[in-house]
Amino acid sequence: MGFTLLILGLALWWAAHLFKRVAPARRAAMGDAGKGVVALLLVVAIVLMVIGFRAAPFITVWTPPSFTIHINNLLVLIAIFLLSPAGKKGRLLNKVRHPMLGGVHGWSIAHLLVNGDLASIVLFGGIFLWALVEMKVINRAEPNWTPGPAGSYAKDAMFFVASIVLMGIIGYIHGLLGYPVFGS
Repeated sequence: MGFTLLILGLALWWAAHLFKRVAPARRAAMGDAGKGVVALLLVVAIVLMVIGFRAAPFITVWTPPSFTIHINNLLVLIAIFLLSPAGKKGRLLNKVRHPMLGGVHGWSIAHLLVNGDLASIVLFGGIFLWALVEMKVINRAEPNWTPGPAGSYAKDAMFFVASIVLMGIIGYIHGLLGYPVFGS
């Protein structure tokens, strides 16, 4: 049952995110109410993924070496920074078209490095593939992209410090849930 819920959650995640690009007329017809519907579908998708992941049997596919935890932590820190508003308000990421989706890629790869079980491969691999498809679909729908005005390095520094703080909070919560981040 766990894998079924996990895959159902991933499918709903993909569908909710790609809906705007795949069926733009239908999404536009929903108006502002469509934002609420998509948000609700995403919450349901996350709940299904979490329940499915936690309920899935632990099936070892590979055993990650212990040093990958350090690579994981660095990639997650970079991913958090990429997911921050730095792409729009800072200078370092100003010319990067999809910093948030790049952050999702880094986050997914980081988790694949330290989790060698089948449920993790399905979850993090599925989200990695979604972000890749999302980039392709956006680029096809909007081929002409120009970066906005560059922000400041001070904003980049502020978002980087905030990323470090957020990484600590996420690590603490992961530890409470039984998934140690900074070593066991």
